[in-house]
Amino acid sequence: MDLEISPTLTIPASELDWRFSRSSGPGGQHVNTSDSRVELSWSVTDSRVLTAEQRQRLLLRMKSRLVAGVLTVAASEQRSQLRNRETALAKLADMVRSALAPDGPRRRATKPTKGSQRRRLAAKSQRSATKVRRQRPSAE
Repeated sequence: MDLEISPTLTIPASELDWRFSRSSGPGGQHVNTSDSRVELSWSVTDSRVLTAEQRQRLLLRMKSRLVAGVLTVAASEQRSQLRNRETALAKLADMVRSALAPDGPRRRATKPTKGSQRRRLAAKSQRSATKVRRQRPSAE
């Protein structure tokens, strides 16, 4: 089943690699006998559907999530393998979608207002006075 990221980008099923294992999540005794945990892997570096700019952006933004250029997502929240597959596909799509999203507007630097500076310094003085009052009186 192909994974649609956006109207212009769809990851073909042939590029997705599935692995199944036993889940530690809910399921009672059933959890010991079925492979309901799902790992979905997708190689960003080897993908044929990405443009050079998209690949560069994904490699840059997902640097900490990639292992040798491969993005892996695990899902074991549900009791059935089918639902975990759907969850893993949704997680992968969300991650890729957010990594490919354009940057937000740049932050405009502003100065703190005179009033906020005054209030901050007054709070610091008040805190300092509180701590001074806690000390033992000196024996001078």
